[in-house]
Amino acid sequence: MTAALLPTMAVSVLLGGAFSAGVLLMFAALPQWGAPRLADRIQPYVRHVADPRGLTPLDPVATLGNSWTVWRARIVGALGGGEAVAARLAAARWEIDVARFRARQLGWALAGAGVGAAVAVGIVIARSGTALLVVLPVLAAAAGAVLCDVTLTTAARRRQHRIREELPTVLEFLALCLSAGESLLDALRRVSAVGSGELTAEFGRVVVMVASGMPLAAALRELSRDAAVPALSRAVDQLTSALDRGTPLAGVLEAQAGDAREDAKRSLLEAAGRKEIAMLLPLVFVILPLSVLFAIFPGIVMLRFGMG
Repeated sequence: MTAALLPTMAVSVLLGGAFSAGVLLMFAALPQWGAPRLADRIQPYVRHVADPRGLTPLDPVATLGNSWTVWRARIVGALGGGEAVAARLAAARWEIDVARFRARQLGWALAGAGVGAAVAVGIVIARSGTALLVVLPVLAAAAGAVLCDVTLTTAARRRQHRIREELPTVLEFLALCLSAGESLLDALRRVSAVGSGELTAEFGRVVVMVASGMPLAAALRELSRDAAVPALSRAVDQLTSALDRGTPLAGVLEAQAGDAREDAKRSLLEAAGRKEIAMLLPLVFVILPLSVLFAIFPGIVMLRFGMG
């Protein structure tokens, strides 16, 4: 009797999950859902009559939000790896912080758990389930969390690869602008206006930061720290040292462009070596056994016919 109730329970769980998802989507589509309250909007202008922490003592919603912020910070600290995640977020240029990334990772894990539960329910409905189906949602949740982390790592590596490819050309263009008599800031502004790649976009952000009052050397150092590309970091270090010492910048940029091209050639040779080794795998495990089989099989057939 229990086995007969399993498909009915599985269908009930599936329908209940679909109904809950529909209700949540309806609430998410409401324009005022999660909108800031009037008290929150006017609170920065009347902070002198409010609590110094920015909360009124009789505001349970704000108190709950502050508690959630504190607990979210504690959870992020307990998970660890905040600095590494922040570095990858900066390298991938994702405009979110570590807490929001952890929340996104949790969402991916919940989505994976939902997919795993739906698959388990489908298997139970097909009357071919086992007791191991209980582990399927947990495995799917772990896979979702890992997939979110892998997506971030892949995005950061792809962006760093594009910056390494653009670096020699951009440095040579900067050296050409400096040789023509422009200042470094004007050269960066021209490169950011003409180019359309990742590195030129980063130089455009440097120009914006300098226009907002940040020193040029500090903006360049922040660029190299966020990008986390060794060749760019070396070029920025040499450039800032030349700015401090008064060394001609055009020669420094030309030398760094040559070094970047040599690094690109070295990386290309290393990638070619890895690809060559990877090409040996199908050759050894697929093509060579088939060749041997095609050479031996006719002889085996003739021996069988001869023995017959």
